[in-house]
Amino acid sequence: MAPKKSRATLETGSPSVGEPEYLVVGFLRRPHGVKGEVLMDIHTDFPDRLKTGKTVFVGGEYQPMIIASLRPHGAGMLVRFRGVKNPEEAGLYRNTWVYVPTADRPALPEGEYYHHQLIGLNVISDEGRELGTLVDILETGANEVYVVRDADGNEVLLPAIPPVILETSLADRQIRVHLLDGLI
Repeated sequence: MAPKKSRATLETGSPSVGEPEYLVVGFLRRPHGVKGEVLMDIHTDFPDRLKTGKTVFVGGEYQPMIIASLRPHGAGMLVRFRGVKNPEEAGLYRNTWVYVPTADRPALPEGEYYHHQLIGLNVISDEGRELGTLVDILETGANEVYVVRDADGNEVLLPAIPPVILETSLADRQIRVHLLDGLI
C-alpha cells in the first residue's frame, strides 16, 4: 500500500512522528456508465474496509466523500459517491487518489509493520555501524527488499528476512540488521 509522503507531526496533525495523516486506498480512473460511477484501482491490502456508507477522502485537498455504492469490476471496483449523479460529475474526480485516515488502518500482528511505518527509519548493523535510512521497500516474489541510502547517496539492498532483519523499533526509529557476506 502506498502512503502519502510524511511530513512533520506539527504540519499534519499525524498521530506520531513520521506517520502520514492519510493512507492511499485507491485511484479513481474514469467515469463508467450513466449513474455517476467511477472506475477505481485498488491500492490497499484491505479492500474489505471500503464499504457503502464509509467516508473516504478524495484528491490532494482530502475532500470527504461518502461511498454510496461499490461493486467489483475487473481488477478494480466501480464506486459511486453520495451526491454524484452523472458521468459529468463523476469525471471531476478522474485521476485522483482516494485516502483513508491512518488511524483507521487495521491492526497488524505482532512484529509486522506497514511500509509507511518503516520508511525513514535509521538502519544500523549489529556491530553498531550506521548504514543509512530506509528509503524504499521493494516487493519481490520471495521476500521484500529494503533499500537503505547513506548520507553520500550510496544504497545497499537488504533482504527482509529473519537472518538479516534482527530488530525493528518504531519507538527508537531504527532497524538493527546483520549483514550477510557480500551485502556491502
